[in-house]
Amino acid sequence: MGGVTVLAASYAGAASAPAYARLAGLAAELPGELLVRRDAGWPVLVYDEAAEAIAAAAELREAASLVPAGELLRIALHTAPTTAPAVRHVEQLLAIANPGQTLLTATTAVGVTGVADLGVHRLHDLGSPERILELTETSEPLRSLDRVPNNLPVMFTSFVGRQTQVAALRTQLSGSRLVTLTGPGGSGKTRLAAQTAALLAERWPDGVWWVDLSAMTEAGQIPEAVAGAIGLLVESGDRLLLGQLRTKRALICLDNCEQIIDGVAEFVLALHTGCPEISVLATSREPLDLPGEAIWRVPALAPSEARALFLERAGMEFPESDEAIRSICLRLDGIPLTLELAAARVRTLTPSQIAAGLDDRFGLLTKNVRGVAARQQTLAASIGWSYDLLSSDERQVFRKLAVFAGGFTLAAAAAVCDVVLEDFARLVDKSLVVAEGGRYRLLETIREYAAARLAEAGETDATRSRHLEHYLTVAEAAEPLLDVDREAWRARIEPDRENYRAALEHGLSANPDRGRRLAATLRWLWNLQATGNEGIGYLRRAIELAPDDRSLLQARLLYGYATVADTVDPFGYDAAGRGLALATELGDDRLRSLFLALVAVGEFFTDFQKAWDLTAEGVRLAGDNEPARNANIALQCVLLSLWDRHDELRPLLDRAADGLITSGERGIASTVLTVWSESLMSTGEPLKAVELGERALAAAEPLADFHRVGTARGQLATLLVRTGRLDEARSLMQPLLDLAETAGAVVPNLGQVMGLISYWSGEYDAAVEWMARDTAADGPLAETFVPAMLLPSVAAARRAGGHDASELLERAVVLARRYNLPRILADALDQLGRVAITEQPEKAADLLHQALTIRVEHGLRTYVIDSLESLALLANHANRAADAARLATAAAAARTALGLATPPDHPLPTSDDPALSVDEAVAYARRTRGARGRPSSGWASLTPTEQQVVALAVEGLSNPEIGERLFMSRGTVKTHLAHVYAKLGVSNRTELASLKRS
Repeated sequence: MGGVTVLAASYAGAASAPAYARLAGLAAELPGELLVRRDAGWPVLVYDEAAEAIAAAAELREAASLVPAGELLRIALHTAPTTAPAVRHVEQLLAIANPGQTLLTATTAVGVTGVADLGVHRLHDLGSPERILELTETSEPLRSLDRVPNNLPVMFTSFVGRQTQVAALRTQLSGSRLVTLTGPGGSGKTRLAAQTAALLAERWPDGVWWVDLSAMTEAGQIPEAVAGAIGLLVESGDRLLLGQLRTKRALICLDNCEQIIDGVAEFVLALHTGCPEISVLATSREPLDLPGEAIWRVPALAPSEARALFLERAGMEFPESDEAIRSICLRLDGIPLTLELAAARVRTLTPSQIAAGLDDRFGLLTKNVRGVAARQQTLAASIGWSYDLLSSDERQVFRKLAVFAGGFTLAAAAAVCDVVLEDFARLVDKSLVVAEGGRYRLLETIREYAAARLAEAGETDATRSRHLEHYLTVAEAAEPLLDVDREAWRARIEPDRENYRAALEHGLSANPDRGRRLAATLRWLWNLQATGNEGIGYLRRAIELAPDDRSLLQARLLYGYATVADTVDPFGYDAAGRGLALATELGDDRLRSLFLALVAVGEFFTDFQKAWDLTAEGVRLAGDNEPARNANIALQCVLLSLWDRHDELRPLLDRAADGLITSGERGIASTVLTVWSESLMSTGEPLKAVELGERALAAAEPLADFHRVGTARGQLATLLVRTGRLDEARSLMQPLLDLAETAGAVVPNLGQVMGLISYWSGEYDAAVEWMARDTAADGPLAETFVPAMLLPSVAAARRAGGHDASELLERAVVLARRYNLPRILADALDQLGRVAITEQPEKAADLLHQALTIRVEHGLRTYVIDSLESLALLANHANRAADAARLATAAAAARTALGLATPPDHPLPTSDDPALSVDEAVAYARRTRGARGRPSSGWASLTPTEQQVVALAVEGLSNPEIGERLFMSRGTVKTHLAHVYAKLGVSNRTELASLKRS
């Protein structure tokens, strides 16, 4: 390409003055133009051809290798159309180089062979990522902006001047945790803050995070914006956020604080009080007025810097207009935004004409305008001048764009403002509209100016109404996607969240019909990013605008409220019950079905059967409507899992999960996948269960919803514990544990999960303590099914810690029978059996075999292993060592085969004999139990072993074959058959088979 290639060289680290003197001498011997600069101590050379610069770099590298400190030399090359921007860019490239590296940008490396591609990196000038190449061969990673987590904005223009201010700010940030850049709009606060943050990024290992507050209208939105920028879980208020940041070392940059200055001050005070290693860099038109705040008033650009900025933004030199440019820079007071706006005019006006235009404008604003600072007057003059230079059509479009909050699309601008593409393009060219990746926005200062012009024209209400109408049309057109592809709906709606907020506020205040329609249509928006409390606020307002309305719209609003309140305020307002009554009145079966699912959730904790009946009716009413059907089936899946009806559960799980994931209904999909994972764990497929648990978490995480993510993490942690991955389980739960301990967040199932982790870690007292709240006999959950799910685990921990747990287990039995929880009932009976082994072995046998029967009948294969281990303990106590070893060996082999860990309190002796399968071990355990109060004749008089012998004999197996199958001698088989014949009154196998068939 044409232009110039610039070479810069310096030492990495702190090199001595003699070293730089030697470097200067080496550079002086190179071909190329050596620039003389007062602001840098390292050489910069300019070449007409990239090849010459590359050859010079190789020569300098070889020469430096022969002098002290030569191994620390780093070299950078960049090619650009003009010298000044090329020098600025090459110095940014040099800053990320390591000792011994020679780096090239892609513009320099065109056609060059033998270079290493280091990939795409961001330099500290905040430009877009660019490809970096290397002439040398080193292994160290580049010191680019990518080394530190950050979301710093991409700047599409270079950073000009301000070196003195950047250096001073670096020092200021070293000594103060709160630095606020103040100054009028357009003074360059945002750019200076971003550049300083980029240059200092490595000071904060947990990241540098940029938060634009310009679209905020309420202080309550600040924690959400900060959490969203950093990628943390969010919920209403700042407690959860502060808990996550408590141990972090990071810089948070809060940009454009002025419109919610009090809220920002309160948030920063809370942040500094609770998070000792968080620093804040803020930009605002006024200070936050907080203790310890370092206030940095952003000065105007120096005359030389202002001139450089004007020329760079103009994109050309004006040697004949130097005096006019100097005048422009002085009269615009060195304010960057005004200089950029003025530079945008050079396409149509000469610098002299621009200067003359400013003369006229300033004449109008030389008076003292009350309440407007001098610099704001200057900025207003500049924007007003730009506004007056627009055509009538351009002005109309420009001022109407003020109604957009955040950003907007070209289609939205066309719908709201009657935009003609040519007019809009001119606004972009004139820097009044900023283009950002297919979306557009007005700088906040310019938007305020446009809003004032809109009000002067008497067009505000009409334009806001068109804004509402447009976003209502978009939302209603997208609504069908909620049933088929919620990810597509989210992609279409969420980028305009700020515009929807503005439209809702206007609609609910000035146009209730459209405002209510929009609130009903946006219901799922509030399930994203933990904005549920905000959402139910809008929905409640919409409902109460027409409290006696009996229309379908009111029913939809009630449904929206109920779905959002499900996780944030489930008991605060009976929207589901009211909505069901209204949907029934309206005869809308689909909506009735959806409401039935929500009402069933309310019944779920205390009346499983009622919840099931409601969902069954919901499934019937849903018909072919998949979303309504799946909403009910999801709860049915939970119930079937609790009832351990796994054969019925699996087909529903498969169908519901596929439909929910396909449609993007992540919240319910995560629940269904969680249920599926638990079913797999119970029925003997723990490794598949972990896979499903990971899928459940992956489904929940994009929602950034604390409750959904917390539930999915807890389930996956539970599965990891059961499969022996205890450390991974702890790591998975640690972020949630930190939130609970530092921010007081209520994490779903935290006590149950941490209790399980503690138990499997041998920390029995801790396990009991973790689960105490949810199992308290006088607690709020005492009469729900929840304590039953935890009581066997609490009892196991108490027993392992040497305490009696009989009362807990008896309570678990009562609750398990009340709610029909087979697995929990079996767990409780099994533990009661273990308790009775020493003193009441007969009772223990009855209890243990009851537990075994329940587990076998419900396909609870994983828990059958627990039964085998319990029966081994019983056999060991009864001095039946061989039986104990055989059962224990079978259990150990099953755990190994399935990938299950062994609980810490299950030490059992095993044997070296071949292990029985689980089914064989169950049969063996039943066979060795013997008679317990059976009649003396008839089929009911047969022992379990005799029943097995009969079954095999009728199949045609010989005595030796039966003995081999049942692990007994042929003589024992013969004895069993003799007992059978006597009890049944038959003489041989033929009669036995005939009697069996009859």
